[in-house]
Amino acid sequence: MLAIAVSFLRSDTALVPPKLVRALAEGTTGVLSIAATCATAGIIVGVTTLTGLAQRFADIIIGYAQGNLVLTALFSAAIVWIIGLAVPVTASYIMCAVIAAPALIKLGVPDFAAHMFIFYYAVLSEVSPPTALSPFAAAAITGGSPYKTTLQAWKYTMPAFLVPFVFVCDPLGIGLLLKVPPGGSWVDIVSVTLETLAGIAVLGFAFQGRFLRKSKAVETAFFLLAGMLLVFPELISAVLGLFGIGLVFPHFLACAFAAAATLMQWMRPAPAEQGSRP
Repeated sequence: MLAIAVSFLRSDTALVPPKLVRALAEGTTGVLSIAATCATAGIIVGVTTLTGLAQRFADIIIGYAQGNLVLTALFSAAIVWIIGLAVPVTASYIMCAVIAAPALIKLGVPDFAAHMFIFYYAVLSEVSPPTALSPFAAAAITGGSPYKTTLQAWKYTMPAFLVPFVFVCDPLGIGLLLKVPPGGSWVDIVSVTLETLAGIAVLGFAFQGRFLRKSKAVETAFFLLAGMLLVFPELISAVLGLFGIGLVFPHFLACAFAAAATLMQWMRPAPAEQGSRP
């Protein structure tokens, strides 16, 4: 009723009876697909919850990951990603919340962080090939190439795929969700936020292939390592641990790699500008 009343503030938006009937009809038609999807998701959630299948899925994920939190998070992200390719964000979150979230919670991840992890990847599935519903819709509106738009969107969002691992695998990472870590303070919230922002920026330099100059392969590798060490040092530590190598002072290493890549670009002469054609 309030919306109808506000619509009469302008004559061109006033919901007079013919307009109101048309709006209600279009709204009813538009909600049918969403209602069907949510109803199907509700059936799946009910079946997995009442039969204990959700707990079984969690045990399977943890078993394949051998209790490793990083691998469990990777498997959970892959599940959400695959399901999100076929269904909308809300439905994929509802279904994966009862499949993947229990596995993370059983390994000590706070329940709010686990559910935010699931929701985050459900949203990112909208820009992920091969379906990529959002870039395809943007290409249809702008008249661009769907595949080029999808690849460009994926390149822009690629650094964001690591952010959920920060508040799931790092005890201080829940500061990104504006939650004070156990035994910490608001300083930890500020520090982890700044570190993650810096890491995403450096990863952006790596994926775009440019900072002060167009990056060479070595500079891109340095930016990539610096960004990973800032955003997600646990992943680097886990990979090095497979070879019996320990990781110390990851943030100092990240600054060194980023500074080295920046210095290499700064010392390289700028390409000569092409003269104007006669």
